[in-house]
Amino acid sequence: MKQWEVVIGIETHAQLSTQAKIFSGSSTAFGSAPNVQANAVDIALPGVLPVLNKGAVVCAIRFGLAVGAEIARHSVFARKNYFYPDLPKGYQISQYEWPVVLGGQLAIQVGESEKTVSLTRAHLEEDAGKSLHEGLGPHFRECSGIDLNRAGTPLLEIVTEPDMRSSAEAVAYARALHALVRWIGICDGNMQEGSFRCDANVSVRPVGQPHFGTRREIKNLNSFRFMQQAIDYEVQWQIATLEDGGSIEQATVLFDPVSGETRAMRSKEDAHDYRYFPDPDLLPLAIDRSWVEQIRAQLPELPTAKRERLIADYGLSAYDARVLTSSLELVGYYEATVATAGQANAKSCANWVMVDLAARLNKEDREIGESPVSAEQLGGLIARIGDGTISTNIARKVFDFLWNGEGSSADEIIARQGLQQISDSSSLEMLLDELLAANPAMVAEFRAGKEKAFNALIGQVMKATRGQANPQRVSDLLRKKLG
Repeated sequence: MKQWEVVIGIETHAQLSTQAKIFSGSSTAFGSAPNVQANAVDIALPGVLPVLNKGAVVCAIRFGLAVGAEIARHSVFARKNYFYPDLPKGYQISQYEWPVVLGGQLAIQVGESEKTVSLTRAHLEEDAGKSLHEGLGPHFRECSGIDLNRAGTPLLEIVTEPDMRSSAEAVAYARALHALVRWIGICDGNMQEGSFRCDANVSVRPVGQPHFGTRREIKNLNSFRFMQQAIDYEVQWQIATLEDGGSIEQATVLFDPVSGETRAMRSKEDAHDYRYFPDPDLLPLAIDRSWVEQIRAQLPELPTAKRERLIADYGLSAYDARVLTSSLELVGYYEATVATAGQANAKSCANWVMVDLAARLNKEDREIGESPVSAEQLGGLIARIGDGTISTNIARKVFDFLWNGEGSSADEIIARQGLQQISDSSSLEMLLDELLAANPAMVAEFRAGKEKAFNALIGQVMKATRGQANPQRVSDLLRKKLG
């Protein structure tokens, strides 16, 4: 049976975090009533002229630096000509031959394997409007509406080489890119609002064939789960078509999450179909090297460097470092927690942030920035575990108090509730003597080699002290008494 190789490239539109549009002063805020944020420039009234938003250029440079790309000294805006109802000009201002960012690469993690995806380019462009087919009212059931609020919103289109060989790799790349644009502060990454959407170019070829197969582009994937489903379906469809003797025609397709299938939308255009030419209303973009270096100095520590430092400074595993650097906010919370708890408790801090805190946030559908427990409060709690003031089980009770706003700090809650751990040997020995005298059968079972009896005795101690006895101290003293 013929073996097939999957080839995938991704084009991503990241909406840039500027307050104004790329060529006008209109707001980019999401959720306004239709067409209230579209001015004369956005709708291309006669005589208007576009003016480039400097903030959008800064975002593009930040991205290029973050992926190790070349920042073009000169780039040119072009008119990309095509007709679509939500494109008021009849063309889109984009970049074609001379983009602002050239090359670059992004490391991705797929299971235990790391792979580097090469980037072709990243270019600035304006978004189109939005066609509305529902919710227009009872008198317009057979009509479609056009909302031009989004027209002119600044986008950075990020294009990869066809380097990915599975849907898992494609999703890993999309996740890594999503995390990066949020990390460097150029895009809020809100996929539901369309701030981050991907197009997947998918083709298959027999293993060993040097040239690529015919690709089909899956448009507007705004969910990682849908991306994986769409690519998997498209791959199987293309393979089945070829094995049945058919051929693949280049096309743009949409994914239907209800049916789980892709369906053709239109034949795929090539670059010459758009009749690109330099926009006569916009001067070439000149970027001075000193400006690039100023922007470089303002970048945060990037994820790869941050991971390496977490491993070196805090002794974390590569896995822990990767999870904690999934967002700038999360790793910032972690490091603030360690700053309070002390570096000796760095691993314990990682566990609490990744497990206990993450579980509670997920349960209540909150982001890390919405945590009711501050990093300083969590660090103070972990410090009390570290110095033996409380056990881990008691710490979880204290965490509940903090989460519910029933205390300002772990120390205050521990003192108020009387939760200090009992570690005093004389008190514990007295309790153990009473326990052993009251449970001769358990003692006999342990001495007969049944380890479960030992654990049962410890359970009796913890029950008698309401969980406040130091478990390790109890275990040590109990073994000593039992010989």
